[in-house]
Amino acid sequence: MPSIWAYVLVGAVAAVVTFILIPVVRRFSAPLGAIVDPDERHVHTQATPTAGGAAMIVGVGIAVAVAAIHPDLNNVMAARTEVLGVLLAAGVIWSVGFVDDLREISPPAKIAGMVLAGSIMALTGVSILVFRVPFLEILVLSPDWSYLLTVVWVVGMANAINLVDGLDGLAAGIVAIASATFFLYALRLGNEEVLDPSNPGALWAIITLGVCIGFLPHNVHPARIFMGDCGALLLGMLMAASTMSVGGRSSAEFSGQTFFFFAPIFIPLVILGVPILDTLWAILRRAARGSSMSSPDKKHLHHRLMNLGHGHHRAVFILWSWTALLSAFVLYPTYTGEGDAVVPIGVAALLLGLFTLLHPRLRPVTQDIDEVALNAID
Repeated sequence: MPSIWAYVLVGAVAAVVTFILIPVVRRFSAPLGAIVDPDERHVHTQATPTAGGAAMIVGVGIAVAVAAIHPDLNNVMAARTEVLGVLLAAGVIWSVGFVDDLREISPPAKIAGMVLAGSIMALTGVSILVFRVPFLEILVLSPDWSYLLTVVWVVGMANAINLVDGLDGLAAGIVAIASATFFLYALRLGNEEVLDPSNPGALWAIITLGVCIGFLPHNVHPARIFMGDCGALLLGMLMAASTMSVGGRSSAEFSGQTFFFFAPIFIPLVILGVPILDTLWAILRRAARGSSMSSPDKKHLHHRLMNLGHGHHRAVFILWSWTALLSAFVLYPTYTGEGDAVVPIGVAALLLGLFTLLHPRLRPVTQDIDEVALNAID
């Protein structure tokens, strides 16, 4: 397997390049019209530059170039067609998002761009080849089914990240946690010889982590720039590339002593539980009221947390924490071979859930007690 320090170097390059280029993107956002004004759809209160994904895609490109010349990553970069396929798909899906950031395009046109990106990946070999349903046999997919599921996976992942991008730092933080988890997961499978040393899944994960780390300092509340659709769609596509490279190719079982190993393709469903759950809920909610799937509203999970009384920082922290808990739920048995983490993680999840629901209701009570005490003093 490649040295972990080689991966760290590539991720650091992605982070530094993204971080340095964000001020440049901010400078040119206004002349290009890449500005988001406050409205009923957004929670920010002042005009903010968007299209921060422009810095991200440059970070991705330079990080891949560094990986291409690093001797420890020769095996990973040997499949030039796959690497170029991911880069070309990234360029396509980023372009679709960037145009949408400048002038809103129709939902069918946007989906068509995502389908094109997914098709490029499928045609260049970055695809889902095996699919395992828990407690059932492994399904080796035919070329037609492999192509279809690959495109659906790319479109679904890109939309999931795009929908959850509603609060400052939320999407970048969730993807950073998820990609870090998946990087460690891919390394573990590689070290146990479940994955081939040339598998690029860990590379795409560490690059995704790097661009998120480079972007986050500029995006935490109050955000100085948004990633825009170009950034959200790019991150979703990169996560799709990583998860398909790992989960869509491994037919070997790898499990802890007391923890059933769900197929690698299901691991992203757990790690990215927050955005995927939010996406499914948005689809059901809009279908129930007969509105378009692309119609905006303020009923996403992060909006509901704000309505409960959580501030911006706390709402983001809660959703980051849920993602971290779900990620730990996957990583602990993978690295230890034991399923004992279910109990402490379950307790932590319960406490987090109680804090999410009860804290906003407890605060008014505390304020009432303070007022009574002040009146007594007077």
